[in-house]
Amino acid sequence: MSRILVAEDEAGIARFVERGLRAAGYDVVVAPTGTEALELIRRGAVDLVLLDVGLPGLDGFTVLRRARAEGATVPIVMLTARTATSDTVAGLDGGANDYIPKPFKFDELLARVRSRLRDVDGGAGTTLARGDLQLDLHTRRATVGEATVELSAREFALAEEFLRHPDQVLSREQLLSRVWGVDFDPGSNVVDVYVRYLRGKLGAARIETVRGAGYRLV
Repeated sequence: MSRILVAEDEAGIARFVERGLRAAGYDVVVAPTGTEALELIRRGAVDLVLLDVGLPGLDGFTVLRRARAEGATVPIVMLTARTATSDTVAGLDGGANDYIPKPFKFDELLARVRSRLRDVDGGAGTTLARGDLQLDLHTRRATVGEATVELSAREFALAEEFLRHPDQVLSREQLLSRVWGVDFDPGSNVVDVYVRYLRGKLGAARIETVRGAGYRLV
């Protein structure tokens, strides 16, 4: 699952973008300051950055310049209410991969995210497979043999997590963190419910229950 950094200090916008990206099947981390954003980029902890220009501490242009000067190659999409051509040019010349003015439509933002992630993949490594089960990470399509299987965004994200770690036991806590991205009540059965959904769509024998430990794709 691709992890996207949303570097945005306006809480309402950050929540709006985070919810939309999670619904589309991405993992999301939010940084409200430029300093935090730069640290996450330095760690190599994210696959794409949505970077607001007007961040406190270090502004977006400074984060961009420092990240590129330090050799970071992660795709960076600038978000800003500034519409002057000079600002756009400054961002792109500074190493930004794209530039989206505010306000924006989420569908457009999502399309830009997918496009930038495709650029990184270069057309390779976009399909995960195990036996006759395949997930196309770009089209978000799942197939079992010759049949296309309709998965919700959350089901797709859960299936992707299993396919990225075949034969590995994944605990409920790991799956909650990686797929839902939030700390649920430990008594929640949301993982079990979605595993049941996947078994119904992909085949009951594909996901094995490891008693007391979690689940494993076999």
